[in-house]
Amino acid sequence: MSVKIFGKGKQIANKRRHARIRKKINGTAEMPRLVVTRSNRHMVAQIIDDTKGITLVSESTLMNDFGEFKGTKTEAAHKVGEMIAKKALDAGITTVVFDRGGNKYHGRVAAVAEGAREGGLAL
Repeated sequence: MSVKIFGKGKQIANKRRHARIRKKINGTAEMPRLVVTRSNRHMVAQIIDDTKGITLVSESTLMNDFGEFKGTKTEAAHKVGEMIAKKALDAGITTVVFDRGGNKYHGRVAAVAEGAREGGLAL
C-alpha cells in the first residue's frame, strides 16, 4: 500500500503510523474494525466492515445522544467506548479489531478501548 503523505512533522508521523497499522488490520463481516479518531476536543469511534466499505455503528462526543457531558475529555472518551459497545451489541456485533488510527494507545484512545470492553465488546 503506497500512501503519499503531505503535511508537517507530527501529521506525517501520524499518517505513516496509521498506514503501517492498516497494512495489518482489516475489518470483516465476522470481525469488523473499531476505528478511533481523536481531535483536540472530541472523540469519534466507528465500527467498519472493510469488505463492504460501510460503517455499521458510530458514536462520538458530537452526537445528540451523547448529551451534555460534565467531566474530563478522558472520561468522555470512556463514555464513547461504552456507548459504541452498547450500539454494537444491539446490532449483533460482539468482537472487533481495534484500530487506534496512528495514535498512541494511551490516554483517551485507551479510554475508548477500556469503555468498549466494559460495555461488552471483545477487542
